[in-house]
Amino acid sequence: MAVAFTREECPDVPMNSIEISTRAADHFTRLYYSTYDSPTRVEDLPKFYRPTSTLTWNGNPCQGSAGVKKLIQDMPSTRHEVQSYDCHPIPGTQPPSLLVFVSGSVSHGKAPATKLTSTRSVDDQPRVFFQTFVLVPDPVAPLAKAGEVAKYYIDADAMRFVG
Repeated sequence: MAVAFTREECPDVPMNSIEISTRAADHFTRLYYSTYDSPTRVEDLPKFYRPTSTLTWNGNPCQGSAGVKKLIQDMPSTRHEVQSYDCHPIPGTQPPSLLVFVSGSVSHGKAPATKLTSTRSVDDQPRVFFQTFVLVPDPVAPLAKAGEVAKYYIDADAMRFVG
């Protein structure tokens, strides 16, 4: 899945690597985690990756979009809450590749039917996570229109639970 931006979002700010990074991180995190939490995630989340992409999910390596699909198809439903993110351009390409850091919490499984029960389950208990992405401009995506930032895909992804 490609991420794109238009100049209409910030018409008075000149396009530069920092602006591209900031806008890309904001748009990417919203789109990625809403897709991850959606009922169609098994089909849609792998579109963010390419066959050469690498993912390390809490220490478990996966390769490419097929590996991502295999990983998430048996995973319970999720609800992510992004608490912070940061993004830095990686010099050397134009548009720049991006290093994106995300932290937040995620709940796995269905929410309990009632909050009146005294038994606790690991389902729906939030866990703190930290995730790092390397986003690179997608050479096969349609060319960006005037005022639009390049489209990116995930080249590398490392997610780890904290604590």
